Amino acid sequence: MRIAFYGSSLVSAYWNGAATYYRGLLRALAARGYEITFYEPDVYDRQKHRDIDSPDWCSVVVYEGTVAALKRAAASAAEADVVIKASGVGFEDDLLLVEVMAAARPAALKIFWDVDAPATLQELRAAPDHPLRRALSSLDLVLTYGGGDPVVRSYRALGACQCVPIYNAVDPETHHRVSEDPRFAAELAFLGNRLPDREARVEAFFLAPAARLGNRRFLLGGAGWHDKPLPANVAYIGHVPTADHNAFNATPHAVLNISRASMAENGFSPATRVFEAAGAGACLITDAWEGIELFLKPGEEVLVARDGQDVVELMRKLTPASAQQIGERALARVLGEHTYAHRAAEVDRVFRDRSSRVEAAE
Repeated sequence: MRIAFYGSSLVSAYWNGAATYYRGLLRALAARGYEITFYEPDVYDRQKHRDIDSPDWCSVVVYEGTVAALKRAAASAAEADVVIKASGVGFEDDLLLVEVMAAARPAALKIFWDVDAPATLQELRAAPDHPLRRALSSLDLVLTYGGGDPVVRSYRALGACQCVPIYNAVDPETHHRVSEDPRFAAELAFLGNRLPDREARVEAFFLAPAARLGNRRFLLGGAGWHDKPLPANVAYIGHVPTADHNAFNATPHAVLNISRASMAENGFSPATRVFEAAGAGACLITDAWEGIELFLKPGEEVLVARDGQDVVELMRKLTPASAQQIGERALARVLGEHTYAHRAAEVDRVFRDRSSRVEAAE
């Protein structure tokens, strides 16, 4: 089957947290025989910060950030068997949804793929005339980056025919163990862009513990933190290219995952960082959120912190031997149950099941 996928960016992870998710899933779907074309707008300087070349497993079409170019790209949806519009494309999202679905053939599977369900649902509830809300009943399927039953129930209540969470995972070919790199030496490291609904949690779970553990080196990576006051023992290294993520995860004593507030409140939304870290055999400490046990076992495959005090206590107790054991168990768990090959098999099943239902109803 041919897939036309309209998303933020496949070739650039610059201010684009969905890049790893897209790459892992689409690569695994291509391995199952899907022919995929990814359409992305040239916005936010992403093309100036490309971190991969156009892959051989997916055609990439970059269109100008103009309405005319958007409409030309959307018209290509008519050639596909599966048409997917993702959330957060970054240029005229509402118009893109309308144009893409209007161009899709009647027999094509029409899908909205939400990579930030809590934010999207909040927007839809506040706007009864929102283009996506009006379109939900005409779409065949909503797929989400995470969210579990709460998100499924919310989408169904708003009119979606079917909603299925497709969680993050690890691609063993891109995220794996590597040798330690002195650039990333630290007791605890955190990688994440500075975002409004994450900043207070970074202060609580990372910066406050760093201030209390002043004799230990902390490492902060990600865009936007350059003017943030930091404790003296926190080293800020800016944007970390995806090519360095394995070393960033494999080198420190432990790495920290801090969810955005909306993701933590909703639960069942493991970030790509969780699986990147586990794939590199890192000892991961994550903030607490409902559903973590579906992916990693707390206390054995991941350490869970309810607040900054927990982070301090976990760091004081953690030894090199225990950190290594946790990392090894996490790696075994994600390779056994949470690779993008596992997720692609689920997506393939959902696609085929939904297609057969649509055909039977015609």
